[in-house]
Amino acid sequence: MEEEKEDGTGSPFGPYLESLRRELENQDPRFTIALVVALAVVVITCVFLKYFLTSKTVRTAVLLVGLCDAGKTLLFARLLSGKFKRTQTSITDSSAPYKAKSDKASTWTLIDLPGHDSLRSQYMEKFKSTARAIVFVVDSAIFQKEVRDVAEFLYFLLTDAVISRNVPTVLVACNKQDITMAKSAKLIQQQLEKEMNTLRMTRSAALSSQDGSVGGSVFLGKKGKDFEFSQLPMKVEFLECSARGNKGEDGDANIESLEKSLARL
Repeated sequence: MEEEKEDGTGSPFGPYLESLRRELENQDPRFTIALVVALAVVVITCVFLKYFLTSKTVRTAVLLVGLCDAGKTLLFARLLSGKFKRTQTSITDSSAPYKAKSDKASTWTLIDLPGHDSLRSQYMEKFKSTARAIVFVVDSAIFQKEVRDVAEFLYFLLTDAVISRNVPTVLVACNKQDITMAKSAKLIQQQLEKEMNTLRMTRSAALSSQDGSVGGSVFLGKKGKDFEFSQLPMKVEFLECSARGNKGEDGDANIESLEKSLARL
């Protein structure tokens, strides 16, 4: 009885294991090697797939970006608490959970990024891979003076390889609509399309002149056609808002259109 237990034949699977062992012994060695290799490939594939699926970045961030003094930090405060808050130029990022105003009540991480030109790129590099949406804040009151700088920053974002691959929703928030001289979202969109069309031509020409090709960069829009935001792989929406509001510090902000867009993410 003890010998039967030692060789495995005393267990319920004993006969089957013994039969499998004899079958393998009778097979050509090449068959056995092929079987082992096949099993190894299956195991390695399963491990790789598990690693790939579990390590994939979950994009749950909503990034507030734009030039200095566009109103990003006040907009950040209004979205979170609804209250007015005196702000100053940011030199680092700020983040907090934001619960969308929708039936799904999804919660995103709202991140306010510095707008200074010496800090923008390093903070975008840090957070761009987590972005589910990018809120690009524009100062509508002085847009005419800043159109070139706004277009260059937006061009930089939209041609980024990671952003182009992840296609986050881009919401262009035309802020400070409470000011009389503020430009409309429609006019801002039209002027940005013209400016970015010019930028695309000059940047493409500069890259081509260096090595004869435009290799490595993301081409914005459709070749042979004037640039329009509708040509991009990600959704780009222009909307009007006022983080300050028509009644200033004592009143509510006018950000309903932005909140509705965030609720649809």
